[in-house]
Amino acid sequence: MKLIVGLGNPGLEYERTRHNAGWMALDELARRHGAGAVPRSKFHAALLDAHISGEKCLLMKPTTYMNRSGLAVGEAVRFYKLEPGTDMIVLVDDVALPVGEVRVRERGGSGGHNGLSDLDRALGGADYPRVRIGVGAVPPVMVLADWVLSRFMSEERDDVARSVKSAADAVELALGEGLGAAMNRFNKKIPQPRRDEGADDEAHKDADNASGG
Repeated sequence: MKLIVGLGNPGLEYERTRHNAGWMALDELARRHGAGAVPRSKFHAALLDAHISGEKCLLMKPTTYMNRSGLAVGEAVRFYKLEPGTDMIVLVDDVALPVGEVRVRERGGSGGHNGLSDLDRALGGADYPRVRIGVGAVPPVMVLADWVLSRFMSEERDDVARSVKSAADAVELALGEGLGAAMNRFNKKIPQPRRDEGADDEAHKDADNASGG
């Protein structure tokens, strides 16, 4: 079984915010592959069973707020005896990528993202695949905490739809043909330079604390 995790914050006030791009991509996978499945609550998360590219999958939305995402994921990994490096894919927002772009990574650091940091803590490392969903660089007039908790603008609608579709496509391809195939297809463009990681770390903490996590 494969565990597909979308990171985000629960609550109506966070719907379709940049920090919830992972949830939006998971919703797209549920729309494509979860028809007839009954959602349930377990592991401090909302869960849905699905079959994707011939694989039995568990679609997971941790409901603990972003900076405690590791609680839900860690419980599921231990219960099902999964290997994060081969049995899990995480869908996550990334301010280092423009809206509309995604990147597939086999492993990597948190980049200051508190959701990923908590997963690293719970899993004992960062060796798990992730699909990074671009939410755009922080405008000069805003701080990162406010930016990631803001909703996408109307002029970004088409780009958001494209990135959500691409993220779901990337999961399907990774499950069907392997992570290398997904990386070859979706990693062609060079990502924009990342902000200072230390500054991002503090800003993400502010964002996650503001979300109640």
